[in-house]
Amino acid sequence: MSQEAGMFTVHQTVGSVLCCKCGIPMPPNAANMCVKCLRSEVDITEGLQKHVIIIHCPECDTYLQPPRTWLKAQLESKELLTFCVKRLKNLNKVRLIHAEFIWTEPHSKRLKIKLKVQKEVLNGAVLEQSFLVEYVVQDQMCESCSRVQANPDQWVAAVQLRQQVPHRRTFFYLEQLILKHDAAIRAIRIRQMDRGIDFFFSNRSHAVKFVEFVNKVAPIKSRHDKQLVSQDSKSNNYHYKYTFSVEIVPICREDLVCLPPKVASALGNIGPIVICTKITNAIAFLDPLTLRTCFLDADQYSRTNFTSLMSAKQLVEYIVLDLEIISNVVDVSGSKYVMADVQVARVSDFGKNDTMFFVRTHLGHLLNPGDFALGYDLHAANCNDIEIGKYKGLVIPEVILVKKSYEERRMRKRGKARAWKLKSLDMEVDESEARGRANVENRNDEYEQFCRDLEENPELRFHISLYKNEEYQRSE
Repeated sequence: MSQEAGMFTVHQTVGSVLCCKCGIPMPPNAANMCVKCLRSEVDITEGLQKHVIIIHCPECDTYLQPPRTWLKAQLESKELLTFCVKRLKNLNKVRLIHAEFIWTEPHSKRLKIKLKVQKEVLNGAVLEQSFLVEYVVQDQMCESCSRVQANPDQWVAAVQLRQQVPHRRTFFYLEQLILKHDAAIRAIRIRQMDRGIDFFFSNRSHAVKFVEFVNKVAPIKSRHDKQLVSQDSKSNNYHYKYTFSVEIVPICREDLVCLPPKVASALGNIGPIVICTKITNAIAFLDPLTLRTCFLDADQYSRTNFTSLMSAKQLVEYIVLDLEIISNVVDVSGSKYVMADVQVARVSDFGKNDTMFFVRTHLGHLLNPGDFALGYDLHAANCNDIEIGKYKGLVIPEVILVKKSYEERRMRKRGKARAWKLKSLDMEVDESEARGRANVENRNDEYEQFCRDLEENPELRFHISLYKNEEYQRSE
């Protein structure tokens, strides 16, 4: 604009001065020194540590934060970098700008970190400088690991996980959740018992944390106790052993349950004959005749302590002869179930009699004529449940279908390996549990049934981790 108007403009330039030490031209600053001379006169890293010793436990891979805290961190991780920077003394006298690891051989027991700091020096000039800090890693076992090495059986806290049911399906599922979330990584020993699993820990806080995890994934009732092991009256030190007894509610997925009158009334007059569809920290029930659902937590269950009417081992296979969808019954809970009237017959009755059953089911979205389904045969069952006798005039259905059967599809894949596999905890098997061929075969059958449930139920598969099976070969 000024050139178009014919005006004369003066270009502004930054003047230079001579360094008071070496005399070279330089941009002016508060100290009147060039950068080289300023660094030769002032070292802002003076007084900062260049060599630091840190303590590392090789057993649990933790680092000692004085005086007694042990932190878990991986090599060249953000947590380890923060830990190393905090170990430096007098770092508050400078301003930290940047910190990063410099790669070193992992077996050299050396960690090197490059730090960039700033500080105000002569007459207000700000100087920036980088320097290296070398950390020497010394191996020393923490208190809990040294106690375990001295005596592996010397545990401080034990968690006794139990469920009073004749199968281990719940523990198979719970084992996968524990592995996925590393809930038992602090356990020094795990033992498989007759009706559950025992976990042993070297610290009471680890056992408490494990019990809290189980409480989040399963409905439980727990209690704890302690026993005095030794004491030192002079120093007022006491050593206890803690035991946590955790009882899982004895109701499993796919169980048939008759709710007590008070519970059914509190849940909105549902049922009373319901199916357990899901187990989390609460029990999910479904009324197959009305598609109504409800949830019961562990505290509500502990007031009544009812049991299952029939379990998954008593499921009978049926064939669907005819099906008709009922459109006027809508699932108000927003789930996937569809009400239908079906005509079924027991597979075992084919060629023997013409017994058929007309029942109502919630599996209208899955079943078609000719399909197979698994259900409870209440027509031939002898139900001596106390809760049923409390209802006057209760009409019990002859058959209650629970799920669709994929046995025909499974027969075609018999003998072939699965494309996935599961991990398992490193457990010691109790002698009474390992004794007998029948116990081993029964456990293998239950584990195979659990794997089949994972194949058929995507919701059950969603919460656990599956791993690639290297032995699996896709057929041509």
